[in-house]
Amino acid sequence: MLQSYRVKGINESITLKLNAKAVALAEEGRKIYNLTAGQLPCKPMSELIELMRGELNFLKSFQYAPVPGIRELRDKFLHRFFATRDLENSPLEAKLDCAISNGGKHALGNALGALVNPGDEVILIAPYWLTYRPLVELWGGVAKVVSSTLYDQFIPSIAEIEKAITPKTRAIIVNSPNNPTGIHYPKDWMERFGKMLLEHQEVSVISDEIYFDLSYFDPGPTYFYQLYPELLNRTIIVDGISKNMACTGLRIGFTIAPAELIAAIGRLQGQTTSGANTLVQRALVELDFDLISTFLEPIRNQLRNNARSLRESFRQADLSNCWYQSTSAFYFLVDFSTTPMFQRFAKSSEETEEISDYATDICSDLLEKHGVALVPTADFGTPNCARISLVLEERPFAEAINLVVEYLNQEK
Repeated sequence: MLQSYRVKGINESITLKLNAKAVALAEEGRKIYNLTAGQLPCKPMSELIELMRGELNFLKSFQYAPVPGIRELRDKFLHRFFATRDLENSPLEAKLDCAISNGGKHALGNALGALVNPGDEVILIAPYWLTYRPLVELWGGVAKVVSSTLYDQFIPSIAEIEKAITPKTRAIIVNSPNNPTGIHYPKDWMERFGKMLLEHQEVSVISDEIYFDLSYFDPGPTYFYQLYPELLNRTIIVDGISKNMACTGLRIGFTIAPAELIAAIGRLQGQTTSGANTLVQRALVELDFDLISTFLEPIRNQLRNNARSLRESFRQADLSNCWYQSTSAFYFLVDFSTTPMFQRFAKSSEETEEISDYATDICSDLLEKHGVALVPTADFGTPNCARISLVLEERPFAEAINLVVEYLNQEK
């Protein structure tokens, strides 16, 4: 059967391939350390589970929700946003609204669908979440990439971002805290970014803040619109409950933006998916959001301890040149090109004139020889690197990282 050019252009996920290989090796009896996870390995807070159980008794929990979401929940998300970003009593509070979607990815797709026309350019900052580019292109947009590297601690250059802006630029996507690097952009960067935006009135920003609550080293994230609140007039915040409530499977995301754009998102969602999960929305209306911080406290401690364990393992293995301080989210990005092992693959590839990204081959070799699964990040806009997830329990995580550093130091 014929397929549209849109879906033909979507790449198959290499992560799924490596996960399938990891599962197959585990079924053969191999000990496998899976450091690919983008979700917490625990249940949601018990209070939310009990509220959802209670909703099973009500007919309304099984019926359609309003397309943009239950009004009480939309207001709760708005209130928490203004409170946690120190924007309470802002005069702009009344001008913003919230739409609830089927997960953060859906919220991002809605934002792009409501904002981008065919041929519009959207600036991505690499490393970026691998879904950004396909979603931009599915809506007919053109992705323009501004890269950052290990040598600048994955903090992008404001000058390079500004250089990428053209009359066709519709939006910039900013993801802080970041997937896959596990860093959040510092306050001085956000201030300079905000100043730049003031000079480009036609450019909007999509701010992906799904990991906002998962900063484990101080200071926590600051955003450009906190420093220049007037920029909220052209900012779209994408968030959800997947990461901070350990609810990836419940598929509740949300968008906060100027009311007229939220209305447009409602029209779009009304003709695609309709409203998000009614039962979960009703439970969230009753949930005390102050419980989120308490729920996350042991998780932040574990992420912090694993980040320290990684730092110590890299230091002892004399791999400090490929280490940087991760501070938030679930991840660390290892740059293979800075390690002794990399030359073995580079020389082999030179002889066969293969492509210059070796991360997939390296990750496959590491999994086969040492049983450690990582995510190669060419699809994140960063070749010759891999994402390490920090969500594994501390002891197996330390064991896995010791195997990784042993492998990275092998020249032959």
